[in-house]
Amino acid sequence: MDDDSRHALTRIAEALERLSPPRAKVPDFGSARLFRHDPASGAFVPAPDFGLAIDLLVGVERQKLRFLENLARFAVGLPANHVLLWGVRGTGKSSLAKAAFMAAAADHARLKLVEIDRDDVAHLPALFDELRGRHERFVVLCDDLSFEEGAAAAKALKSALEGGVSGPPSNVLFVATSNRRHLMPRDHVETRGAIAAAEDAEEEVSVSDRFGLWIGFPPMDQDAFLAAVRAYAVKFDLMVGDLDRRALQWSQLRGARSGRVAWQFVRDLAGELGKPLPF
Repeated sequence: MDDDSRHALTRIAEALERLSPPRAKVPDFGSARLFRHDPASGAFVPAPDFGLAIDLLVGVERQKLRFLENLARFAVGLPANHVLLWGVRGTGKSSLAKAAFMAAAADHARLKLVEIDRDDVAHLPALFDELRGRHERFVVLCDDLSFEEGAAAAKALKSALEGGVSGPPSNVLFVATSNRRHLMPRDHVETRGAIAAAEDAEEEVSVSDRFGLWIGFPPMDQDAFLAAVRAYAVKFDLMVGDLDRRALQWSQLRGARSGRVAWQFVRDLAGELGKPLPF
């Protein structure tokens, strides 16, 4: 082979190398306990630990107990169910999932949490395959899940949870939060023909059936709301004489009573009193 031919082949090889996709990096799950997954790059981006202690979530004792029981079984390799946390917004669904994970991860070093955006649900089958077989045990969390784009995302999620011919990965537990029990968009029927809407509805309801554990979060009553405010106030030394009255006025201005509203009131009170909060 003459020099010209060798030079041409070298240039072709270099061009192909530039055009080929970069090799995926091997994930380093030892750097953190919480991660965000970016499907575009394939990266697992480390996130700081979730700072809310699970004992500060009040008014949801039954939900906490049931979720923790299921998570504890998964952490030690026992059978566990994928979980759908559904109910009124602001009632602590996402906070419970992350706080419970932190409590369990303190005793189980192999436990990791990977959060995926609801718009990336179509990438779940590939994500589950990537996590399959690793020695870590993964809680994959999707917050505020719904299928606004129709049945395509629902089919992807169902495929991930069923796992195809190889079955679902035994080291992955999927947890989703939603304001709706059956995950369907509110304008489902209005934007589709009757037959297509019925088919999409069947697909989406069938996905919710893949969650073995449904945990509901009803609206907070006044007593539970005040209990949440008092728990925060005691924990962070924010007790004031008219705490209940001020908390109720705050909730009336917001037009809602929830764990989120309670925490927002506490943040406002802490700022007023000049006291820092840990998160």
